[in-house]
Amino acid sequence: MAKTPMAATYEAIGAHGAAVDPDVALMLALARGDESAFEELVARHQSRIVALIHRFVGDEAEAEDLAQEVFLRVYRTRDRYQPKARFSTWIYRIAANVSLNALRSRGRRRNISVPLSYEATETQEGQTSAHVEDAHADRPGARMEQEELRTQVREAIDQLPENQKVAVILNKYENLSYDEIGAIMGCSVMAVKSLLARARTNLRERLAHYMSTGRMRQSLA
Repeated sequence: MAKTPMAATYEAIGAHGAAVDPDVALMLALARGDESAFEELVARHQSRIVALIHRFVGDEAEAEDLAQEVFLRVYRTRDRYQPKARFSTWIYRIAANVSLNALRSRGRRRNISVPLSYEATETQEGQTSAHVEDAHADRPGARMEQEELRTQVREAIDQLPENQKVAVILNKYENLSYDEIGAIMGCSVMAVKSLLARARTNLRERLAHYMSTGRMRQSLA
């Protein structure tokens, strides 16, 4: 019985004793002519790619349009695809590039969708976490102050240099490790740590007023 494209792909990968990345197997199956593999890749990754792009461009409709461009690039690359990294690393790199290109081409910097809770801090795992003090939530006007603070935080992140912004988004919102971020950005782990450190410094400076008044609690590692 003839092997299906997917079966042949799994056999080829397994022959080298490597752990099979299902997404890599799907991409290689697509390269062999299995169109259903592309549909499965889209189903597996679409929501995460839309969410990631939304962090950059701050607009849901635009994020969905750009996600389509990302998957179009994936499809067009099928014949040249080489599994040199995890598929998720590869597609995240494409998504980040598409997002930044969209911002540059429009000559503007769009707001990032940032949760209300934010604190520029670093956990033991090296991931940036977030928190905003809510000590005055019960007094009148607190909601307006929270919205003002959220806007300031969003603008502060949006004004970071591109590499710092990418590193923060991947670390904080995608919960990726230094190794994963380095693979996506094409730089070393030390470079990633440096980018995040500079980003925290920049955010601290831009949000100094809120921290000095006690409206934002900060604890930098």
